[in-house]
Amino acid sequence: MKYIKIHPKDNVVVALADISAGEEIQSEDIKINAKENVGRGHKIALEDISAGSQIIKYGNAIGLAKEDIKAGSWVHTHNVKTGLSEGGEYEYNYVSYELPKVEEKFFMGYRRPNGKVGIRNEIWIIPTVGCVNSIADNLVKENQDLVKGSIDGLYTFKHPFGCSQMGDDHETTKKLLAALVHHPNAGGVLVLSLGCENLTSEQFKAQLGEWNDDRVKFLTCQDVSDELEAGRKLLKEIADYVSGFEREKISATELIVGMKCGGSDGLSGITANPTVGRFSDRLISMGGSTVLTEVPEMFGAESILFNRCKNSDVFDKAVEMVDKFKHYFTSHGQVVYENPSPGNKAGGITTLEDKSCGCVQKGGSAEVVDVLSYAESVTKKGLTLLSGPGNDMVSTTDLTAAGVHMILFTTGRGTPFGAPAPTVKISTNTPLFEKKGNWIDFNAGTVAEGKETLDEAGDRLLDFVLEIASGKKTRSEEEGYREISIFKDGVVL
Repeated sequence: MKYIKIHPKDNVVVALADISAGEEIQSEDIKINAKENVGRGHKIALEDISAGSQIIKYGNAIGLAKEDIKAGSWVHTHNVKTGLSEGGEYEYNYVSYELPKVEEKFFMGYRRPNGKVGIRNEIWIIPTVGCVNSIADNLVKENQDLVKGSIDGLYTFKHPFGCSQMGDDHETTKKLLAALVHHPNAGGVLVLSLGCENLTSEQFKAQLGEWNDDRVKFLTCQDVSDELEAGRKLLKEIADYVSGFEREKISATELIVGMKCGGSDGLSGITANPTVGRFSDRLISMGGSTVLTEVPEMFGAESILFNRCKNSDVFDKAVEMVDKFKHYFTSHGQVVYENPSPGNKAGGITTLEDKSCGCVQKGGSAEVVDVLSYAESVTKKGLTLLSGPGNDMVSTTDLTAAGVHMILFTTGRGTPFGAPAPTVKISTNTPLFEKKGNWIDFNAGTVAEGKETLDEAGDRLLDFVLEIASGKKTRSEEEGYREISIFKDGVVL
């Protein structure tokens, strides 16, 4: 099959492989010929569509025809425009779906003294201010000999903030970094400060709340004559503590998995994203948790999620999350619907509605149990929505701070980066998987090729996730790609 009609209501098909002009396309009782060459992931009109009429994909409107479009024509940015606006009202119409029955599964993880579970046993250096980034780098470089036994690695996560910030930005940085300190994948943490920054040690400790003195150590560089020597001493103490943890059998009900897409293409909503959705339903069915973020890529498809909120309180929080993000755009004089990137468009995504309808496929069919603000921790089992932008590095940092053990990242174009939490790259198409084997961990392009169903791909992904949770490294971990980026809105002093 070289094309697919995703939903019975659709008036377009999506090319699963390049289609040449004149090639016949048949869908149910409709038979047409492609009027031009159409690339993989792009859309072809199944019928004549008049100017101003809706383009239907996934059974939803993804835009409006700019002009009359003849059956067999390529349907894309040249003849389609968004139907979105900054406004919008929502009505709660609860729907629920039966989840697949899945027997309990297990992985080999690390049980922490506070009852939490980690899938890595790493030492993290968290700088509270960008001024000490180079010192953090040197501490990592000069202390690799401490990585032995059950210790999985020594890493630092640099950023430019922690000083010259005010108001919400200052609070955001403080909250995000404190959340990283508490992450269970870090067996031990060195908090590295300069000493004169806006984010003072007293503020940061107040944000942290309770901590284990064996697990978390603090170093203020201006207070010591040799910060590398002092840092080495503290890291050795941390390593002695971290080395006491060993992997043990743990129920997958304790897994928390983040879901994100980036560098999407026209197959994202057909292969990789619904594969992740099948995985999410399976993990939740057995008692685990998943987290979906990137709010701007819900615009135009938000009601699909809103109507699955478990009650009106969760629905109200979800609406508030979306409305706040729309206000964020408009308060900066920006429209809410200019989201698809040049790479998205080259891959076949036409409008934000097109992108969003594909994006929310990662949420599967489970009900939404909670809605969290930026960097707020997951506390409930099931599917949670997390407020955050579409930007890959900002949103995956946000997911890590929320406490996810790993992130499933679908992509049709490819990207090398990794978050602090292991980041599993899932390709929407096989050519990407074969071309960028050093980036991509899992291929969902098999679905487009008819080699497996979405349910089969979801089962395979669940098994793969358990391998990663048990210690198998992702491609980004093997390459040493681990980064953070903190959300910023206001001025820099």
